[in-house]
Amino acid sequence: MKRLSYRKSGVNIDRANSLIDKIKPLVAQTKRKGWLGNIGGFAGFFKLNLKHYKDPILVGATDGVGTKLLLAQQFSKHDTVGVDLVAMCVNDLISCGAEPLFFLDYFASGKLKNKAMKDVVKGIVDGCKQAQVALIGGETAELPGMYRDGIYDIAGFSVGIVDRKKIINGSGITAGDLILGIQSSGIHSNGYSLVRKIFSKKDLKSKKLREEILKPTIIYVKAIKDVLKSCGVKAISHITGGGFYDNIIRVLPEKKLASVIFGKSWDIPWIFKVMQKKAKISYREMHRTFNMGIGMVLVIKKQDLWKAKKILEKNHKLKSWLIGEIIKGKKRVEIIDL
Repeated sequence: MKRLSYRKSGVNIDRANSLIDKIKPLVAQTKRKGWLGNIGGFAGFFKLNLKHYKDPILVGATDGVGTKLLLAQQFSKHDTVGVDLVAMCVNDLISCGAEPLFFLDYFASGKLKNKAMKDVVKGIVDGCKQAQVALIGGETAELPGMYRDGIYDIAGFSVGIVDRKKIINGSGITAGDLILGIQSSGIHSNGYSLVRKIFSKKDLKSKKLREEILKPTIIYVKAIKDVLKSCGVKAISHITGGGFYDNIIRVLPEKKLASVIFGKSWDIPWIFKVMQKKAKISYREMHRTFNMGIGMVLVIKKQDLWKAKKILEKNHKLKSWLIGEIIKGKKRVEIIDL
C-alpha cells in the first residue's frame, strides 16, 4: 500500500487553518457587549449581563438555509446565504421576545474553497451586525466522500435572552386582536425545492430572476425590538416553511380562537405571481409553501396597530399592512379574499 496521509485522503488541515486566520478580522466586526473574542479556541465565550433581568431565560434556535444553497453555488454567489443563515435563527428568537446575543456557524464541504467560504462568512458577519449579535465561533469541516467538490452546506445556532414575564407566546391573544404583516424581501429561505422545479436553466439565465431568487432574508430583530418597547404585541410568527397555515397557528392559544387573514390586503411581490402562474400552483399551496411577501406577523392590540406601523415605516423602512384579525371559533388559520 502506498504511504497515505490525511491530505492525500482529501482533508487539508493547513488550508483550513489558513482560512480561519483570514476570517478572524471579519469576525471581530461583530463585537458587542459580552463578546470575549476566542475565535480558534475549543469553544466560544460570552459574558452575560443580568442586571436588567428579574428572571432571565436563555432561548436557543438553530436552522439552515436549505436548497437555496444549491442555487447560490450554481450562480457562484455566496455572500447572501450567510445573511439568510443568521436571519433564520435570530428571527425565530425575536419571535419569542428574546434578544439574540451570540451566533455560531457550521460550514461543511467536500473540499474547502477559499473564496466561497470567505464570502459565506462575510454574509454571516453582515447578518450578525444587522442583528447586533456576536459571532463567537463555529466549525469548518472538510468531508470528502460526503460532499462533492464545490458543494457545501451551512447551519447556524443562536442564543438569546428574555425575562420570563416578557416571553411572547400568544397566551394573551383574545378575539378582536389585529394581525399586522411585515414585508418580506422576497422568497427568503423556504420553498426552494419547489423554486428549483419551477424555473429551468433557460429561465435562470435572467439576471433579474437570479438576483430576486438570491435576495437575502430580512433580519427583523432591531425593528421588532423597537416595536416591543411601546406596543402591546401578543404574538409573533416568523413566516418560514409551512407558510401562513403552519406558522400562524403555532402562536394561537388552545382556547377557541382562529386567525382570519385577508388575502388581498397587502402587495404580493411579482416573483410569487410568476411562480404560481408558471407552475399552476393552487392558492392554498402557495400560502402554505411561501411567505407571499409577508416575512413576519404580529398579533397586536387594536389600539397599537398604527403606532407599530409608524415605527416600522419611519425607523426601519419596512412596509406593513393590517392583514387580518383574531376571531372566536375553532383553532385554525383561514385566508379569505377581501
